[in-house]
Order: sequence, then C-alpha cells, then structure tokens
Amino acid sequence: MSDAVIVGAVRTPVGRRKGSLATVHPVDLSAHVLRALAERTGIDPTLVDDVVWGCVSQVGEQSWNVARNAVLAAGWPESVPGATVDRQCGSSQQALHFAAATVLSGQADLVVAGGVESMTRVPMGSSAAGGLPFSGQILARYRGVEGIAEDSPLPFNQGVGAELIARRWRLSRAQLDEFALASHEKAAAAQDAGAFEAELAPVPLADGGKFTADEGIRRDTSLEKLGELATPFHPEGVVTAGSASQISDGAAALAVTTSAWASRHGLRPLARVHIAVVAAADPVTMLTAPIPATAKALRRAGLGIEEIGVYEVNEAFAPVPLAWLAETEADPERLNPRGGAIALGHPLGGSGARIMTTMLAHMRDNGVRYGLQTMCEGGGMANATIVELL
Repeated sequence: MSDAVIVGAVRTPVGRRKGSLATVHPVDLSAHVLRALAERTGIDPTLVDDVVWGCVSQVGEQSWNVARNAVLAAGWPESVPGATVDRQCGSSQQALHFAAATVLSGQADLVVAGGVESMTRVPMGSSAAGGLPFSGQILARYRGVEGIAEDSPLPFNQGVGAELIARRWRLSRAQLDEFALASHEKAAAAQDAGAFEAELAPVPLADGGKFTADEGIRRDTSLEKLGELATPFHPEGVVTAGSASQISDGAAALAVTTSAWASRHGLRPLARVHIAVVAAADPVTMLTAPIPATAKALRRAGLGIEEIGVYEVNEAFAPVPLAWLAETEADPERLNPRGGAIALGHPLGGSGARIMTTMLAHMRDNGVRYGLQTMCEGGGMANATIVELL
C-alpha cells in the first residue's frame, strides 16, 4: 500500500516586519530553503517532480509564479517545475496536501511543498490594489450580517471576526492577554533551550552576517503592557495587536515522497501524512473553520482527540485557538507547545510549512506519535493535517 511521507523539513527564522529579512527578496528567501532542504536530506534536485509553493499576495516580487522563480534562483535544474498556491493563510499547508495526494496517486515520486511571504516587501492586501475581490452578489448576500456595517466597502474583516468569536465563546480581554503572554513565554523557553535550532536554516544577509533566530518573541512583555493596548476592531472589544499574529517575513519547505521511494533512495522518513482535509464555515466570522476541519480529520483518521499528542492551531488571533479548545475539549497543555504566531510571527503563505516543520521537530524530540495541525484562512476555510511519527 502506498503512503505519503515527509523526509525533510526546514524553515528560515521568522523576521519581524521591516526587520532582519526586509532586504531579502521573497524569491531568494524561497530559494534559500530549497537549497537547505536538498543539502540536509541529500535529495538530488534533478529527481524533484514538482515544487508546490504557498503565497498569498501574488503581486510584485511575489508574482509570476514564485514557485518556479524560486527553483531557478536556487540553482536547481531547469527541468524542475513549480506551481504557486493561494488558500490564504493555509497556502503552504495546502501545498503539503497537494504534494501528499500527488505522490499517493502515483503521479509523482518526489514533490517539494512549502511557501513564502515577505510582508515587508509585499504588504498584506497588495494583490487587491485597484479593486475589491468581492462581487456585488457577495456583498448582497452578507450585507446586514452581524459584524458587517451596512456601508462597509470591505465586508470581510478578520479582526471583526475575532471579536465575534470572543463574544460568542465569552472570551474576556484577560483570557486573550494571558494566552498571548503564554505564547511569548513558550517560544522564549523553546528558543533558550535550542529547540528550534535543528529546523532553522540561517539566512545570509547583504552585510555579511546571518539571520539566525526568530525575532518576534517579546521577552519583555507582560500582562500590564498587553493591557495597555488599544482594541482597534471595536471600541468596546477585547482583541488587540498583542493578541493577534505578527506581520512577518519567512519561508519553509518540506520534501514529500512515498516510503518505498524513500527506501530506494536512502532517505529516512520523519512522519507519515496520516490524513489531510479541508473544511469551510461562515465567511463573516471567518476564523472558526479549524473546528469542523479538526472534527473531519479525526473522523477520517479514526482517532479521538485524546490520541493526538500535540496540536498546532495557528494563532491568527487568540480567540481562534481558545474557541477551538472549548469546542474540541483538547488538552491545553498539548497546544502550541513552542509558542505560536503571536510570538513567532505569521508570514502568511509560509506559515503552514513553518508550523509543520516546528511540530515535526517537537514530535521527534518528545516521541509524540500523532500531531494535528490546523489553521483558519480568509474566506472562512481551514486545513487540518494529522501526521504520524515514524
């Protein structure tokens, strides 16, 4: 029986907006992790059947199929193709799903999945310049729904969605701030323990130095400082910049093949892609789909939530994983054990692969058999992936 296994995973450190990676072109950032993946696994790039790359703002430096351009910039053979995927924040997680399905079906032997986003160089929303992505029919369908102003030209606002989730699940400002602080504390502890080092590919910089560590972790934050932040999405709201993911730059890559092909080529699988699903829900609240996506993944995998040893639920906004915990009744101690996007950052198109890389490292270091990753996505969607340690 065929399967899909991950034989390599690597990521850049994540940079803050206008931070250490601000001078690095997103194609070069992508090329860097492709080269690092090949070097660490020993994969011959001539054997790569395809590169599937996530990227959300496909305009400017991230236009013209960043996947193919990354292959060329990496110095890989011209025979290696590439395709760029947009499933919003889950783009590179979807790239992994496509890669797994492709090798499972026998249409390819080796596919590289990953993604990139340079939110410094290609700001969020750049691809919508010159016109809104919502047609009159969409506006008519959702006009008047709670959370949407009647005269709003842009009805789908993730920040408003986060506020609606906080209201629905009765999450207080204190709960969100406490969750945000814990994200920074867990990420700082992991960084201090060297837990991220094996997954990182330090990025050479123009000044001759190297960018070696995630720079979004705020070691000096506190509940007092978080409590002073404004609530930009509603004057009486609870969501702040401190309880939201950081705008970031970064890239990550995963090598996907079958166990049989890996064995023939001397590659050691890290984990098996046990199940990969996608789900959708209300596009106005927008951020709740990880809940049905998780239920769908568990059902198809034949597993209970208690059998999953680690959960990575993207911290787009603190209400998202908190509502997920409430609905799934999962063990909070297993959630985002090395911190999440509130501390580490959220380079949109690269986050799915970044999170998977971090989760795989945690599973390996702690002997965790099953891990589940899910993340909310623009338009009210979510991917969910369960992997099994090998």
